[in-house]
Amino acid sequence: MQNNLRGYTRRNLKKKYSFFNSWSVTAWLILINVVFFVIGTGLWFADETNVKYIALKPSDILQGKYLWTFLTSMFMHGGVFHLAVNMFVLFSLGSFCEQIIGRKRFFWFYILSGLFAGIVFVLLAGYFGNTELGARIFGSPDIAGVGASGAIFAIAGLFMILLPKLKFTIIFFPFFSLSAYIMIPLVLFATWLVSAGTGLPVGNTAHFGGFLIGVIYGFYLRSKYSNKVARLNRMIR
Repeated sequence: MQNNLRGYTRRNLKKKYSFFNSWSVTAWLILINVVFFVIGTGLWFADETNVKYIALKPSDILQGKYLWTFLTSMFMHGGVFHLAVNMFVLFSLGSFCEQIIGRKRFFWFYILSGLFAGIVFVLLAGYFGNTELGARIFGSPDIAGVGASGAIFAIAGLFMILLPKLKFTIIFFPFFSLSAYIMIPLVLFATWLVSAGTGLPVGNTAHFGGFLIGVIYGFYLRSKYSNKVARLNRMIR
């Protein structure tokens, strides 16, 4: 009996404190993004047409093609700089968000937010991006999108509702910070304005879709856990 108990304890301790179990969901998401980027880059170098299998292209989706790209596009990026910026922001926001709402809830929030952002991207680009002006505002249906930005903006939108006074800093302006309720909409609007003015394909509709679902979920959590949210806000100055 005693030997069986010792064996059970050793097995469970090993499982509980193993290296991989100690990783946060945020760390796993960053690792998956990096691995997908390496694989995707290899596929692209092998044959540029392979991009259709991993990037989210509205015109293809509306024809019922490559529907799995709703998921794969969330973990792909359009270059090392794009990947590095998104992963830095994901590490900064995701780690804190995961501590607040919990590992399991954070994982599903991230995945579902990314999928919802992709749906908004496809619908707005597909139905309103067929003119030159529409493409500037909503994106062209023939330009594919990749990146974790939709899910990241969802996290930012969640913070804007749960912790509106939390200070946010733009990665390129580290000495400039504003409260979440000002900074998040400002970044969203400014990015959209610059993109529309220059014609750069930034994926603003995906950002907006992620932001929207983050705000909605934020109001839900704020209503359901009002006391906990109030205590958290008292810690923010």
